[in-house]
Amino acid sequence: MLADSTLDRAAVPGHLADPTRGIAHFFGPALTALDFPPLTDGLDTDPRGGITPLAQARALAADAWGARTTWFLTGGATQGNLATCVALATFSPNPDPPTSAPPSASDAHANTESRTQSIVVQRTKSIVVQRTMHSSVMDGLALAGLTPHVVMPHMDADLGMAHGLTPASLDQALSENPDAIAAYVVSPSYFGAVSDIAGLADIAHRHHVPLIVDEAWGAHFGFHPNLPINALRLGADLVISSTHKLGGSLGQSAMLHLGNSPWADTLSMSIERALRMTTSTSESSLLIASLDLARRDLVIETDRISASIEAVERIRTALRGDSRYVLPTDSLTADSAVFAVDPLRLVVDTRGTGLTGHEVRHRLFHDHAIQIEMSTDAVIVAVIGAGSTVNSSALLDGLRAMPHGSRSACVVHALPSPGPREVDLRTATFADSEVIPAAAAVGRVSADSLAAYPPGVPNLLPGEVITTENLIFLQSAAAAPHGYVRGAQDPTVRTLRVLREPDC
Repeated sequence: MLADSTLDRAAVPGHLADPTRGIAHFFGPALTALDFPPLTDGLDTDPRGGITPLAQARALAADAWGARTTWFLTGGATQGNLATCVALATFSPNPDPPTSAPPSASDAHANTESRTQSIVVQRTKSIVVQRTMHSSVMDGLALAGLTPHVVMPHMDADLGMAHGLTPASLDQALSENPDAIAAYVVSPSYFGAVSDIAGLADIAHRHHVPLIVDEAWGAHFGFHPNLPINALRLGADLVISSTHKLGGSLGQSAMLHLGNSPWADTLSMSIERALRMTTSTSESSLLIASLDLARRDLVIETDRISASIEAVERIRTALRGDSRYVLPTDSLTADSAVFAVDPLRLVVDTRGTGLTGHEVRHRLFHDHAIQIEMSTDAVIVAVIGAGSTVNSSALLDGLRAMPHGSRSACVVHALPSPGPREVDLRTATFADSEVIPAAAAVGRVSADSLAAYPPGVPNLLPGEVITTENLIFLQSAAAAPHGYVRGAQDPTVRTLRVLREPDC
C-alpha cells in the first residue's frame, strides 16, 4: 500500500501530499507523497510484531559500518553530539558491583544521603575532550553538566590548521585526569587529517574508559580500499557520523554508531534515553530514507567512489604543476598527529596568488559559479562526496584565472590560545550576563561559545577569560569573505556577552 504512495491522508504533515499546491507544486509530488509521519504501520511500526523496514534499515547500516547498534539521526551530527553528552551524564565506566542483599530499614536515612551524594557526583563527572571539537560537543557538555578536561591537538601554525590527538597526548591527559569517564576526540579533521584511532582506542581502554569519536567528516570511510578504515572497525566505542557530509544522504541526516565494547550494554540504555530527549517526535521520513539510500550506495557503488577519488587526484596532479599552489595533503602524514589523509578532501594553499583562501573562495563563487566548502587565511578546502562527480575542468579554470602574487602579502591569523578558565562550563553557560563593547570585554569572562565557522571549532568557551588575541581572531574571521562566527550575538563581534560582575 505504501509503495505507490497512494494512501489517502487525514493526518500530519499538513500538506497531506496534495500534488496541486504548496510544497508538492514546487518540489514535485513525489517528495510530499513520501513525507510520512512517524508511527506509520508498515514503515516504523508493525502491529503484528514483525521487523519494520526502519529496523531493517538500521540493522543494515550497523552491519555496513561494523556497529553493534546504529541509530538514525534527523538533527545532524549535532544531535548525535548532544545526545552522547547527555548519555554520558548517567554513564559510569566502572559501576559498583550490586549488593548481595537489600538494605535494612534502619539504613534508610543513610541510603537517602548516599543517593543525594550520587546525584551530585553525576553532575560533576568529567571527560577528556579534544579542544578542536565541534561546538555542539561543548554545548552538550554544558547541558549535561559535564566537566571537560580540554586537550589541545597538534597545530600547523603556518597554515592555521589543527590536526588530531596523538596516543601519547591522550595517555598524558587521561593520566593527569584519572576521574575522567570517557575520551572524546575528532577524526578526521575538517582538512582531512585522520588520527591514529587504533592507538587512541588502545590508550583509552588501558585507562578503562570508552573512546568516543566525532567522525562527522568520515562517514564514507571503510567503503573503498583507497579510503581510510572507519573508527568503529579500529576500536572506537561510540562514533558520531555526519552521513550527509560525504556519505550522500540529505542535509541534516546523520548516524550514531555503538561499537562492540565492554560498555555497550550500559551505553546503549543511556543513549536510547538521551535520544528520546533530543529527537523530534515528528522526524522526517525523507531524511531517514535518505540515510538508508546512502548506505546502499556506499556499499554497492564502489566503482563510483573510485571515480570520485580519481577525479580529485586529477585536480591535484594539475595543480602540482602550478607554482602558485601548494597541496598540504601531500605531506600531512609527516606530522606525528596525522595517521592518514582522506583522498576526497582537496586542500590548496592559495597564498602564491597573493590572495587569502577566503578571497580565492569568494572569487570562485562570484566569478566562476563554483562553491567551495570552506577557506582559511591560507587555504581553500574542496569536498567531494563519495560517489559524486566534480567538474574538474571548471574548478581548474577558476584557479588558473587567479593572479600571481606574493605569499608574504597574506597574513595568517594563528588560532588563538584559550584564555584561562575562571568559571566552570555549565555555570557560565546559564549565569546572568550582559552585552558590552568588545574592547571592554577583554579580561572579562565569556558567557558564550564562539567559533569561527567553518570549521565550528570553539575559539572561546563560556567561563573562559576573553583575551585580546581571541578578540582579534574572531573579528578577523567575521570580517573575512564568507566569514561567520557561530554563537556571536553580534555578527561583527563588536560586542560580546560576558558574565555580569557582582556590584561592589
